[in-house]
Amino acid sequence: MKIILPRLLLTALCLNITANNLVLAEEKQVLSQNDAPVLYQTHCASCHGQDRLGLSGPALLPENLSRLRKAKAIKTITHGKVATQMQAFAPLLNQPQIQALADYIYTPLAQMPVWNEAEIKASHIVHVPELATTKIEKVKPVYSADPLNLFLVVETGDHHVSVLDGDKLEVIHRFPSRFALHGGPKYTADGRFVYFASRDGWISKFDMHTLKMVAEIRAAINTRNIAVSADNRYVIVGNYLPHTLVLLNASDLSLIKIIPVIDSKGNSSRVSAVYTARPRNSFVVALKDFPEAWEISYDDEPPAGFGNWVHDYRKDSGDVRKMEKFPIRRIQAEGYLDDFFFDQDYILMLAASRQGGGQVIDLDARRVISKLDLPGMPHLGSGITWSYQDKPVFATPNLKTGNISIIDMQNWQQIKNLKTLGPGFFMRSHETSDYAWVDVFFGKNRDAMHVIDKNKLEIVKTLRPVPGKTAAHVEFDRYGKYAIVSIWDKDGAIIIYDAKTLEEIKRIPMNKPSGKYNVYNKITLSAGTSH
Repeated sequence: MKIILPRLLLTALCLNITANNLVLAEEKQVLSQNDAPVLYQTHCASCHGQDRLGLSGPALLPENLSRLRKAKAIKTITHGKVATQMQAFAPLLNQPQIQALADYIYTPLAQMPVWNEAEIKASHIVHVPELATTKIEKVKPVYSADPLNLFLVVETGDHHVSVLDGDKLEVIHRFPSRFALHGGPKYTADGRFVYFASRDGWISKFDMHTLKMVAEIRAAINTRNIAVSADNRYVIVGNYLPHTLVLLNASDLSLIKIIPVIDSKGNSSRVSAVYTARPRNSFVVALKDFPEAWEISYDDEPPAGFGNWVHDYRKDSGDVRKMEKFPIRRIQAEGYLDDFFFDQDYILMLAASRQGGGQVIDLDARRVISKLDLPGMPHLGSGITWSYQDKPVFATPNLKTGNISIIDMQNWQQIKNLKTLGPGFFMRSHETSDYAWVDVFFGKNRDAMHVIDKNKLEIVKTLRPVPGKTAAHVEFDRYGKYAIVSIWDKDGAIIIYDAKTLEEIKRIPMNKPSGKYNVYNKITLSAGTSH
């Protein structure tokens, strides 16, 4: 029997079905919006990796977040993080979405990725075998420029590196790099070769004379930075994931040793940074997750106080004992260490954490000898030294507060707290220059660059190279004649200034240039630049 419904009832039924469908669709949309993996891929994966293992940003795993409580993580997602590229997501995400993201990054992976000896060795690439040996023939550079007055300019916009002639102020070569280089390139002691580290663990060796990539290897999943031994034999890689130090042969980047970063209680740690202490023939390591610094000797016969003696069981050796290779000296610190600075003799180490304050550690005595009264979040790794009134002083920018702290290196007291227009990231000078330059990297005045008179301890000029665009990271040429500023923008440039008159000389367009690294200043450990 055919049932005929009144038109009004039929209309009501249709409206009800439509309304139910809309409710279901809305619920599905809300569910999708709060789906943590979807949110992560949309907002986080480009910096932290699709698998949460890190790219330009660090890995987001419970193992890497041991020092960050979930409440603080929620605050960071909401408001961003000072001194990083981590933006505030409050304008884009609601509170349930932010909570979902925080829960997600604190959830362990179903299977933790492995990156051990087999994986490292399988990734090894030798591009030019004749350049990857211990005996390298001296060859004439393939260019006419002074090889010691070259700059490497890292362009993060499209992951390239430009080679700049520091005399003619011209780019003579440009080559692609691995994704998201980090920690600055490190030269051999003669400036012939240079090593790069990428956030995702790739280590690359480049020949500055032939302008060829020599070799590459992936030492980790998420890497912090590298250092090269003073004798040009070893490269050490400090990692966030796994929690390891990796030692490589500097000639061909082949694997020598993996050192797990573990304390006496079995706890593991990420590596904050690795440095070469040239006069000591050792590497110094800052650890992020327990309050220690390590010194690792690369001497063939390490001095007393390093590592453990091991028995030599060869029949012809009698009762002889020998030292283990690359032994470790553990130095107790007062709190976690995220940032380092060394005096020119590499006896004293200035250290700070993201929680603020600082300490002076005597590497010979293996103990803290003084506290540093530093506000905010000092960026010691970008600090510099010079002579003021016949005594050495140390100056550091600050990542949280608008100030430069100037410290007397004889009594460790603050001489001056110099106010700036905002937090800064990089500070640079040169032994021949009366000026120190510091950027205002964060905030509304990020386009400003302060010039400080080192004799008066005063800001004498504030430059704004490109209004509205971030100006950062000054580097001087070999002779201190030019000061070069980066404009951190996709349509950016490096801007060359006369270091005495402070007048602009030239602009060279580049794709978000970040650091610039002069060969001579780096290999001579200039007091005006980072080591």
